[in-house]
Amino acid sequence: MTDINTVLAELKRGTDEILSEADLIEKLKENRPLRVKLGADPTAPDIHLGHTVVLNKLRQFQQLGHDVYFLIGDFTGMVGDPSGKNTTRPPLSREDVLRNAETYKEQIFKILDPQKTKIVFNSEWLGQLGTEGMIRLASNYTVARMLERDDFKKRFNNNQPIAIHEFIYPLLQGHDSVALDADVELGGTDQKFNLLVGRELQKSAGKKPQVAITMPLLVGLDGEKKMSKSLGNYIGVTDAPNDMFGKVMSISDELMWDWYNLLSFRPLSDIEQLKSDVKNGKNPRDVKILLAKELIARFHDEAAANAAEQEFINRFQKGAMPDEMPEFTFNGEIGLATLLKEAGLVPSTSEAIRSAQQGGVKINGEKVDNVKENAPKGTHVYQVGKRKFARVTVE
Repeated sequence: MTDINTVLAELKRGTDEILSEADLIEKLKENRPLRVKLGADPTAPDIHLGHTVVLNKLRQFQQLGHDVYFLIGDFTGMVGDPSGKNTTRPPLSREDVLRNAETYKEQIFKILDPQKTKIVFNSEWLGQLGTEGMIRLASNYTVARMLERDDFKKRFNNNQPIAIHEFIYPLLQGHDSVALDADVELGGTDQKFNLLVGRELQKSAGKKPQVAITMPLLVGLDGEKKMSKSLGNYIGVTDAPNDMFGKVMSISDELMWDWYNLLSFRPLSDIEQLKSDVKNGKNPRDVKILLAKELIARFHDEAAANAAEQEFINRFQKGAMPDEMPEFTFNGEIGLATLLKEAGLVPSTSEAIRSAQQGGVKINGEKVDNVKENAPKGTHVYQVGKRKFARVTVE
């Protein structure tokens, strides 16, 4: 693809904001491989679909011939990114960070081309800053500018503590861009402030500022909050095919289109055609199946996708799973028997226990023998007998 307008249209797909588009056009006109950066602190061992929104955009840059740098924040991970947090995040040990980093390296190559991906660790340069370098870095920003950041501002106004190291985090991330001479940096919308700090630090260092591209945050299985492992509303890229299929099928029809826009590699024209098909009577469940199969084929293979579809048909469609069902949300731990009662699937907890003993209780099509345990976190389809269903989220 050589036409800049065509390239720009592809790069803008699914983005929330490009700061600035004029800068990006100027860089593209230089007709050279751009240095495109995405940073990730390995704070948990698993990458989920929410993380892949920015990875997919990084993949687009690769396909257009640009140099991709996947930065593993082995240094910043020990500080803890405060973005979007209303409390101070506990720093991780270096052992935890390095262990998680190894799993990241394996999982990102389910999307990125390993031959065209440069993996870097920011301890290489941040670990060399020393006391003098850290003081010089901190002199670039004032407390007032830091408090312009929405999450800091809210915590300050609510008299919630903000640790000094949390102010340092955006500066460290920005310094990564200086060290890498980044032309473009990607991140979620919650990373906007940090990405803009990178632009400012590059200007201070006499470099051309990077283009900051923010991507929308993927809404999780509950249909309300961003996908997060801590909330249990996620699909991991290493989830088993059948689990992945069942979870995709559990999302609402409305949320499905957001997932198509952010996760699917289908051309936009194909997605518009699918929307038209649904308006003209096509069952949304069939369209959801296409999305589930595409994702499973990406993270496993086509054979696994086809097998998962057949398994789903055997479990649900032959069991006459309804297209619509009641939806409930519970906060905190709740026993399975109590959940079934509160969701109106059984008249009492004792009836829940009896139904389970007779093999009549299922979660995502799997029989459950013991309903005296706590219900699993996340969104799942609960069934009692052949005709009672509910989609329940436990936060």
